Amino acid sequence: MRALVAAAIGLAAAFVLVLGLTILGSSSGTTSPKPLLTTVPSRP
Repeated sequence: MRALVAAAIGLAAAFVLVLGLTILGSSSGTTSPKPLLTTVPSRP
């Protein structure tokens, strides 16, 4: 029974930590309108 309570407390703490980092870590920046240009290497 103690192991189940400890697992529940650990899971709740991990959930709160992830939720807090998601709220605090979200940036309000915008993405670039220019597409990312890549090139295909020429065949040898």
